[in-house]
Amino acid sequence: MGDPILLGCLATVILPLLAFAIIMIFTWRHHKLSLAISLVASTIPLIIAWIFFFKLAGLKQPIIYQFDWLISDQVKVPFGFLLDPTSLLMLVIVATISWLVQVYSIGYMGGDPGFGRYYAFLSLFAMSMIGIVISSGLLQVFISWELVGLASYLLIGFWYEKFSASEAGKKAFVVTRFGDIGFFIGLVFLTLYFGGLDIHSINTAAQTKAMPQWLLTTSALLIFCGVMGKSAQFPLHVWLPDAMEGPTPVSALLHSATMVAAGVYLMTRLFPLFAAAGPTALTIILAISTITLILSSTIGMVAWDIKQVWAYSTVSQLGFMSMGLAAAGLAGGTLFAGAFHLTTHAAFKALLFLCAGVFIHHFGTNDFFVMSAQGGRKLTIPMVTVTIAALALAGIFPFAGFFSKELILGSLAHLPNKIWLILGLLGAFLTAYYAFRVIFVMLFPRPKPPDWVQAQIDAAAGAGHGHGEEDTGHGHGHEAHHGVPLVMSLPLLILAFFTLILGFCQGWLEKFLLGESHPHDVDLVLLVAAVGCALGGMGVAWVDWGSSKARWEGFLRNFPVLENFFIQKWYMDHFWRWFLNSIIYGIFSKWFTYNDRRVVDGGVDAVALGTIGSGRLLSFIQTAFVQLNILFMVLVLAGLGIYLLMGR
Repeated sequence: MGDPILLGCLATVILPLLAFAIIMIFTWRHHKLSLAISLVASTIPLIIAWIFFFKLAGLKQPIIYQFDWLISDQVKVPFGFLLDPTSLLMLVIVATISWLVQVYSIGYMGGDPGFGRYYAFLSLFAMSMIGIVISSGLLQVFISWELVGLASYLLIGFWYEKFSASEAGKKAFVVTRFGDIGFFIGLVFLTLYFGGLDIHSINTAAQTKAMPQWLLTTSALLIFCGVMGKSAQFPLHVWLPDAMEGPTPVSALLHSATMVAAGVYLMTRLFPLFAAAGPTALTIILAISTITLILSSTIGMVAWDIKQVWAYSTVSQLGFMSMGLAAAGLAGGTLFAGAFHLTTHAAFKALLFLCAGVFIHHFGTNDFFVMSAQGGRKLTIPMVTVTIAALALAGIFPFAGFFSKELILGSLAHLPNKIWLILGLLGAFLTAYYAFRVIFVMLFPRPKPPDWVQAQIDAAAGAGHGHGEEDTGHGHGHEAHHGVPLVMSLPLLILAFFTLILGFCQGWLEKFLLGESHPHDVDLVLLVAAVGCALGGMGVAWVDWGSSKARWEGFLRNFPVLENFFIQKWYMDHFWRWFLNSIIYGIFSKWFTYNDRRVVDGGVDAVALGTIGSGRLLSFIQTAFVQLNILFMVLVLAGLGIYLLMGR
């Protein structure tokens, strides 16, 4: 126990767990004390994560601390910690974003009656995410995976008095369970046919082809089901936009930079397994990820809620990361493109959400058209930093997203079927369009907005504050009109700094992850195409939303059927409602209920009624008259005698 690395691993997990327990049991009514406990429990893991990141750089072999947790016959399930470049990078991301969100929340959640409870839930989330990152075995990962689901449920439904928030929390919890079922079955397959769940052993066996191909393919696809749920991939993406009902710092923490990235991280963590899964499995993953990219990008083009736009942006970028990893597996590449975009995305997407939180906190509405009309561009720091983040999201040089997006497009370009590259470029165009739709509306308000925008502004004014998350009654939006508090602006500046420099760290990060930095040939045609798509998306957005002649309607207004299709979110919510009513409730629930009531309960009731009936029948024998008892005895003996005589 004297090993400082092992003690550091234990501290990163145990301290947030202790903070959660202490706050929930003892201090949740004392807001400042709860804040202090939670901040200490997040600051120490942050320091440890950065020390590990620099001190352990250049690891030739992973550092593993583990013991056999469960042993049965030939099956061994480990428990412990695994530190290698992949886990160290993600540990830094999780610890940093978690700490910045806690600092930011001091200003955002100040005055909320659930302040202590909120910080307890943040600590639970941090512990769960760190558990996913540094666990040495997949069962341990799965336990932390489910704890992250619990933390997300608690944080999304934090304002539980608001019906939509409680419903969103339940929706997130239930939908992700669909994917987790597949994940768990995949673990069962690995346990039965491989004999263990040790991550390092599984990756080694996959690289050396020590597992049969059918097991590689099956387990990879089943584990990807969990990725689909947690990282909101089609068709399990429907929970993520609704999850924006939680406080905006929660959106930044859970649904942009860390929680939803856990699925992509799992693919990165098990990249040798996925790479060895075969072309069929990888093509299925690539197809699902591509559909996710296009679907979510088109919906983001018509959303008016700023958090919804960034939420669908998250879904699309997660699809983009999965595309990069699947393409690398098909083309024999490395995990770096997907992992690098995961890293850059963590910075600029958290920045987008935290900037959105400043605007929501200030104006009391989620509607960026209303924010524009009320002077959103006058908030200098959030307006500058959200523009930086949008430039990174769109893939504009020299911001971080440009470098990571180019790598993924390069991976797609190596595939023989160029349809994947074309769809990736289309995704880049749509991303730039919906990102700068928000930016141009905020930067260039209209003296006389269109009627439909004016109606939204009037509705917000009539309600007294907007129609955003401040409607919960916790009221912390009206306090901020004097400016942006330092505790909220400081995280924005830090994240903007990372957004500006991470792209130039590409070579160093590649050497950190892979042990060496590979030279990347610049494909000028692909570079021009990618930058052209991004600039083209920005240009169309300028014509529709930025220029003085823009009608603030968008080019989709010329295609009403298509626009309505996107507004209805490709009717995926309608599909899931039909699926639940017709299949789950109409067939499974109906027949399970029938079986429970008629067969299970009916069988138990039949035994009970039979016992009661036979007891009543036998009660006639016991009449309390000795003569009748003797008569019954004589009749029974006589019947027995006749039977014996007849038998002879």
